[in-house]
Amino acid sequence: MLSRALAVPLILGLVCFLPAVIAAQPGSGVRDTAYWLQLVLTCYAGARLATMILSTRRRLLQGVFWMFVYIAMGVAPFAQVVIGQTPTPMVGPRSDLVTAIAMILVGCAAFDLGALLASRRPLRRRTPTARGTGGPAVAHPVRLRLLVLLAFAASGYYVLKLGGPAVFFSSRQEISETVAASGVASGESNVGSAFLKGFGTVPALLALLFCTRRLVTSRRARRTPSTVLAWVALAALNLVVNNPISNARYWFLTVLVSLLFTAFPRSAAMYRSVLAAGVVGALVLFPYADKFRYDEEGQRTVQSASAFEPLATKDYDQTVMFANTISWVDTRGHTYGRQLAGSALFFVPRSVWSGKPEDTGVRVGQWMGMRMTNLSAPLWTELWVDLGPAGMAGGLALIGYAAARTDRRYALAVTRAGPGSGSVLAIAAPLIAGYTFILLRGPLLQAVGKLAIAVLCLALITTFREQRAARRR
Repeated sequence: MLSRALAVPLILGLVCFLPAVIAAQPGSGVRDTAYWLQLVLTCYAGARLATMILSTRRRLLQGVFWMFVYIAMGVAPFAQVVIGQTPTPMVGPRSDLVTAIAMILVGCAAFDLGALLASRRPLRRRTPTARGTGGPAVAHPVRLRLLVLLAFAASGYYVLKLGGPAVFFSSRQEISETVAASGVASGESNVGSAFLKGFGTVPALLALLFCTRRLVTSRRARRTPSTVLAWVALAALNLVVNNPISNARYWFLTVLVSLLFTAFPRSAAMYRSVLAAGVVGALVLFPYADKFRYDEEGQRTVQSASAFEPLATKDYDQTVMFANTISWVDTRGHTYGRQLAGSALFFVPRSVWSGKPEDTGVRVGQWMGMRMTNLSAPLWTELWVDLGPAGMAGGLALIGYAAARTDRRYALAVTRAGPGSGSVLAIAAPLIAGYTFILLRGPLLQAVGKLAIAVLCLALITTFREQRAARRR
């Protein structure tokens, strides 16, 4: 009934009303091929997002993918085309922007094709053998306690290294300056600071998610004072190291989305609310959410005459950066796996690998002559640089396939799980769903560090041996 009641106004709002309002905005934009392609992309992404919201099944990864595409590569770039402004200048010809929008459409279609193929293939349910092995991945109880200890130790070291909890409630600028002054980074390499931040924040979040999952699924855990106190302590720890003041907005979105999906694993209303509220928040609040990025002297304010002007002047540079990357590749050629290899081997310091590639966004920004090179490099861009149009389409098809399969396995994990279940996928899927914002925005070299730490922590606590104690619960 909720889906039926929301269906018509939601589809009309996402596909028709909002694009029409943007199209009516005053501006110097030209209604050429780029304009019409961007309008088609916006409507297509809006229709797919409405499908995700209204679906009877909770599709976490696919839903977040289409929310990102609709906002960052649909509505915001459409406002930029209409108003005639972009957050980052476009240095190439207009034809490169047309190519970029067309390739984003191709990538979205490839993602849908991969998801469709995944839905046609039946899932194989893993059942434990007579010896208790081969079952679904679950968290080993003893190793899970070690994860909690690791979270307190790593975050405690992180807090002490930066001089105490007070610095985490100042600004991101002060955090970065404190990390730089701590001596963990050497030369041009940021590997040390990346590991410090990663281990200081990721294990704490994972421990909180597992503890939340246990409280949600086990009545016995909710009546155990030690479990409740552990959750309170982990929540306080995350309030320090993962708060929105000292962390990037995209990381805080990861924390918030993963926690909501973990705390309400079967709630269709929460799933729909996250996707719907995410659109509103990204369009209305996100451009203003960098209040704590700088201190008071370096703080930037947004002043706009139009409600959509912040979308054209801040943050959402994904499409125009894809166009700039196409121009860069036309002059330099494809890198044939070099950029992706640099992201995969992010942990290798530049002192060991002197020719280690820089972030794709940084390389394109330097070629553009930009002073500020902290620019986005969406996943389409990363695949285009290394693999060209065919590789980009194939890569997004594989990602769509993997996302759909993960969503289906997650649905099984949260529906068949008994009380106190320690299903790893019930935690990993919400975490990846939240982190999808970062992976899709890019650059990958910046994004893979925390993801690799999360994978390492999950691998250390995962077992495929059925636990008798879990069966008793």
